[in-house]
Amino acid sequence: MNTFGNIFRLTSFGESHGPGIGGVIDGCPSGFELDMEAIQRELNRRKPGQSRITTPRKEDDEVQFLSGIYEGKTTGTPIGFIVWNKNQHSADYDNMKQVYRPSHADYTYQMKYGIRDPRGGGRSSARETISRCVAGAIARQILAKQGIDINAYTSQVGNICLDKSWEAYDLSRIEENPVRCPDPEKAVEMEELIAKVKGQGDTIGGIISGVITGVPVGLGEPVFGKLHAALGNAMLSINAVKGFEYGDGFAAAGYRGSERNDCFFNDNGKINVRTNHSGGIQGGISNGQPIYFRVAFKSVATLLREQETVDMEGNDTILKARGRHDACVLPRAVPIVEAMAAMTILDYWLMQQTRNCW
Repeated sequence: MNTFGNIFRLTSFGESHGPGIGGVIDGCPSGFELDMEAIQRELNRRKPGQSRITTPRKEDDEVQFLSGIYEGKTTGTPIGFIVWNKNQHSADYDNMKQVYRPSHADYTYQMKYGIRDPRGGGRSSARETISRCVAGAIARQILAKQGIDINAYTSQVGNICLDKSWEAYDLSRIEENPVRCPDPEKAVEMEELIAKVKGQGDTIGGIISGVITGVPVGLGEPVFGKLHAALGNAMLSINAVKGFEYGDGFAAAGYRGSERNDCFFNDNGKINVRTNHSGGIQGGISNGQPIYFRVAFKSVATLLREQETVDMEGNDTILKARGRHDACVLPRAVPIVEAMAAMTILDYWLMQQTRNCW
């Protein structure tokens, strides 16, 4: 289960403290001219050491393509790539080899496989998401040619949250602050909160909101391949994600149908809707409206403070983790959310192309 997608597929490999993280992309259309600098920019947005509120681990995270590209164009064959790890501090995890970090994957991996790599969490580390950002960057470029655009941003950290819908913000401004929040004033508050929590050896969670525009009508399958289910599957596969909702989400449970239905009208010869409570998806199929969604991230499990736990023999003990860790994953998770959305939409766009009904 290390492969994502149906037609546009990514298989990822590698561990946090192994030689590198890489992947193989299959099903990418041929003859597409790639912007290599744009791919590297997406990796730079995800890499550690960006600011005072992220992990201080220093990695160049430069991608090396091994196959599937000739003279800058995709060949239609598998695209192999790797990003080499260069700044591992594996000794930081020596005191964790025989104990289980609370709320981490240590225990479940040990029980599932009978063995685990304790260095940086091994395969359960968010460093695995490097491969997603590479594949997502390629997917975004292909989608852009179809007029499909994807943006995500930090909308909540702890109890500090934005109180307006995505239309009220200039999403091009998210790179102006380290939190990647489109509201400059809220961004300062969020940054200060993360810095405070980090100084206490603690962690904090929040929400990333996303919006996909330019999606044509018809993406998604009617029963088991619903588009929102695919997006939910994509987002819930990201480390530390605990919840996904689209459109009105859970708030829809409090509305009457007369309050929430998106009524159609003739918009100068084109069918349109007066509202978009559905979040751009109806019956599991895109309806041409913007798809907007929210992804909830828990606080990071690894704390730089004492916690009760047990060792591998079941003995009660106290753990104080060492190493370099994010106090809040949201700033670096924004490009990951965008990447997963891009891969999902491109995959379903390609699936629709096979029907040849447009």
